[in-house]
Amino acid sequence: MTAPAGAARDTAGPDTAAAPETARYVEHVMGMPISLALRGRHRRDAAAHRAWDAVLAQLRHVDRVFSTYRDDSWVSRLRRGEVTPTDCPAEVREVLALGATAERDSGGAFSVYLPGPDGRRRLDPSGVVKGWAVERAAAALAGLDDTDFCLSAGGDLTCHTDPGRPPWRIGIEDPADPARVLAVVPVVTGAVATSGTAHRGAHLVDARTGRPPTGVRSVTVLAPRLTDADIDATAAYALGADAAEWLATRPGRTALVVRADGSTTTVPAG
Repeated sequence: MTAPAGAARDTAGPDTAAAPETARYVEHVMGMPISLALRGRHRRDAAAHRAWDAVLAQLRHVDRVFSTYRDDSWVSRLRRGEVTPTDCPAEVREVLALGATAERDSGGAFSVYLPGPDGRRRLDPSGVVKGWAVERAAAALAGLDDTDFCLSAGGDLTCHTDPGRPPWRIGIEDPADPARVLAVVPVVTGAVATSGTAHRGAHLVDARTGRPPTGVRSVTVLAPRLTDADIDATAAYALGADAAEWLATRPGRTALVVRADGSTTTVPAG
């Protein structure tokens, strides 16, 4: 999998009545830091540790299936033509279908088949897999009754909050200065994903041209599901200067677009 490109983080401060005591867990999986914040009944007990282990097991499984850096992964074998999508596990076909839908919806700016230096397209489903995988892994946390969670992978987050508890406070980094927070948004239950170049340089491209987009520095999307937030943040970034206009057509999305000149546009939920 790829290294982190996210630019959002849980900014909960010291434990107070408004910010309940929080237990934190961190591990490195899929080439990126995976972190979990828990608050409530099961924040530090055996049930919490079992759920965390299940999250990590699911993410390690995804890495074995989808990593473009492992020669033995299903995706690497598919790239080499050794197998067909029909031969692969159902989850591979699910990710390819999500990628096909995103390619259609973005007019081709987003694709799981990206042009390389030689102009030939190669399978790289990383733009789908991270958010999709973390959303799936978070299912292991649903059994922790009376417990809130915020699960992050390289800065992309999915959160759950029980009724009556304060929301998670999610900070959105300034792509020009990752130590600075541009905005803090409250998230009760939902997801936040950011695409940009602050952490990895110009690694994101418009799939139609194979070149990095212009006119945009970062795109942060809030949505009910992390799969959707992650795909739409990447697709919008690939669209460059058209990012905000395109996101305005996406139902249920709220977004913050940072343009190349440092100015920002907020896209309200449609």
